[in-house]
Amino acid sequence: MSHRLLFSLSSSLFLSLAVTGIVPLAQAAHAAQATQTAPAADKVLRVLITTPEGALDPAVASDVPSVSINENIFEPMLRYDYLARPLKLKPNTLKSMPDVTDEGRTYTLHLQQGIFFTSDPAFKDKPRELTADDYIYSIKRLYDPTVKSPWLFMFEGKLLGDEKLRQGKDGKGQEFSLQTSIPGLQALDRYTLRIRLNAPDSNFLFILATTATGAVAREVVEAYPNQVGNHPVGTGPFMLGQWQRSFRIELLANPHYRKVIFNDQGIDDVSRKIATELAGQTLPRVSKVEIKVMEEQQSRVLGFLNHEFDYLEQVPAPLSNMVLDNGKLKPALQQQGVRLSLFTPLQTYYMWMNMEDPVIGGYTPEKIALRRAIALGYDSREDIALMEKGLAIQAQSPLPPNVLGYDAAYKSPVQYDLKLANALLDKFGYKRGADNYRKLPDGQPLQLQMHTLASTTGRLRDEVWRKNLDALGIHVSFKTDKHSEIIRAARLGKVQMTEANWIADFPDAENFYQLLYGPNAGRANYARFNLPAFNKLYEQAIRLSDSPERTALYRQMAQLMHGYTPWVTRIHPVTADLTQAWLQNYYRHPVDFTNWRYLDIDTAARSKALK
Repeated sequence: MSHRLLFSLSSSLFLSLAVTGIVPLAQAAHAAQATQTAPAADKVLRVLITTPEGALDPAVASDVPSVSINENIFEPMLRYDYLARPLKLKPNTLKSMPDVTDEGRTYTLHLQQGIFFTSDPAFKDKPRELTADDYIYSIKRLYDPTVKSPWLFMFEGKLLGDEKLRQGKDGKGQEFSLQTSIPGLQALDRYTLRIRLNAPDSNFLFILATTATGAVAREVVEAYPNQVGNHPVGTGPFMLGQWQRSFRIELLANPHYRKVIFNDQGIDDVSRKIATELAGQTLPRVSKVEIKVMEEQQSRVLGFLNHEFDYLEQVPAPLSNMVLDNGKLKPALQQQGVRLSLFTPLQTYYMWMNMEDPVIGGYTPEKIALRRAIALGYDSREDIALMEKGLAIQAQSPLPPNVLGYDAAYKSPVQYDLKLANALLDKFGYKRGADNYRKLPDGQPLQLQMHTLASTTGRLRDEVWRKNLDALGIHVSFKTDKHSEIIRAARLGKVQMTEANWIADFPDAENFYQLLYGPNAGRANYARFNLPAFNKLYEQAIRLSDSPERTALYRQMAQLMHGYTPWVTRIHPVTADLTQAWLQNYYRHPVDFTNWRYLDIDTAARSKALK
């Protein structure tokens, strides 16, 4: 746990000390700003995350809980307008939107002055201002082979001269160094950054809004080697308070946060009301965010009903009857002022299989047949009806509706067909033994292992796959673990198969198909799928903007994915979100995982409800 030094002097006293030379003027301005933006001390937002957090390092974290926390601590140069639909980017730490020249290859970015990192011993008790060099350093860290960042795909091969940062996979390439300069990343002065690309990239502005590009300070990384994820220090609206790992995390309103005034505009009745209420207000609106880890589905729902949480996103489908009647909020909850909203996130649930695993992986016909049979044996309609209680749609490809590149006309060639699945296994030599379970073509037992979550949810999913695979005569065992441990093992190639889901980091098909791109194996590509034909199509597609030509390439990529079956595409969820009567300004965003900086609490209403 990191401890933070909080300033207790009033801004007027602090400034008078500055005038006499006892305190640096920059630090005085820093403290004065903190006083201007401090929210009411009694406003505490109470939320939950569904799996334990991992590393709070923007270069490493890819799980939703960790990224949710990180996006409140670390700041990218751009961020999304809270209320705009369709999505709209706006400056965050920049003075204005980037100047884009050279036919989309050169980006010039001007930082605001006077933005500071939160206090940390690494800064030796001196205010630490955000500079252009911090963003250069943070982007270079994604290339560091010791970091193993899953976000390298966003820059690799795109930045001019970045081959100097890429270590050769055969061990013969140039040794990586954060000191290496490249023409693609240059600080023109303390507050001006120039980024140059090898080719235009229609998604590059989206990339500059991802939490993975949030600024980290070199001093912090160097002060805590191999422990950066345990010492999150950023410039964002919140900072780390108490931290009981995998149980409770506390974020405090950053007392040094610059004066950010809300001025977004609404587009419907709900968002226009929020825009009116927040107009001219400084952010964040609460003094503290208390985050609890709640892995059990029933505990989440009961916690909300017991007023322990201010909102509940994605009501667990198997338990939806606790709060819904025929898709509507139960009358008793309506009387309490609880609000229900339905939302379709840019999210895909799938099951992936390790293409380098000796049993289930490989590109030979019999290996493809095994994976194809598993996909044919998965009944998504039954899964949606029984497990998701209808709060989902069948996934035809990796792409959810509403991302750029989504093709509503595309239908997966692999649909539930138990008879065909069994026939396929018979044809390719997976014969049944005396116990009715199949053997490998060489006569050895066919035994699969699926990693699953050590929770009630995980156990329920185990039974779905046990039933599916039993119907094929395939024996499967389950290894339960924490989500963070499964991710860690997957990056090392030690997971044979497991369920996963992906939520868009930016609203484009590239962000989903990079999960199957060969060079991303061991990073975001946990299935380690590496098919030259697919890789070539991906590389062609990322050079194009959203167009019929690019959509045709994505269709071919989907066909190859289904043909070789590294994934079984499952569902796109429809989430039922609940908010308490006292929570204000809640509006679900398609890309940002959290809206904590905008939320406010009617403390009088909460106190009345809790009596």
